[in-house]
Amino acid sequence: MIPTKIKDNVWQFCFLNFGSCVYLIKLKNKNILIDTSSKDNSEDLLGELSYLNIKPEDINFVLITHHHEDHTGNLSLFKNAKIYDFKNINEFKIKDIKHLKTPGHTADSLCFVYKDILFSGDTLFLDGGIGRTDFPDSNIKDMEKSLKKIKKLNYKILCPGHI
Repeated sequence: MIPTKIKDNVWQFCFLNFGSCVYLIKLKNKNILIDTSSKDNSEDLLGELSYLNIKPEDINFVLITHHHEDHTGNLSLFKNAKIYDFKNINEFKIKDIKHLKTPGHTADSLCFVYKDILFSGDTLFLDGGIGRTDFPDSNIKDMEKSLKKIKKLNYKILCPGHI
């Protein structure tokens, strides 16, 4: 598969397995991935990065929207990258990328905003649907609060965790 250019320096990699998506933000001297898809998509993910002349060791940061295997399955490929998730996200300091804690689908769900792009993980989908809330650590009331937070954002492009 070939990566889809979302805007300027933002790329989307989508995989048939689970329909999961990984995003790449290329900054001046930083390459940032949002999620890594499931383990069985590792060859495809590496192929799409290679298409953009990026090797796994070129990834500086991986931002995790939540800890389900279809989002974190390939973390081990990025040995040089600093991994940020719900626990340490407040340490992440790239000026143009903001995070929101958006529990609901999971207790550790995060969304990220870069310019006018919202990376919503499994909180919000393109069709207006929301992530499942029937997992042991899901909470529908938290999801409702998270969706209210998202509604206040000024974004133009939605990049969900699945298509």
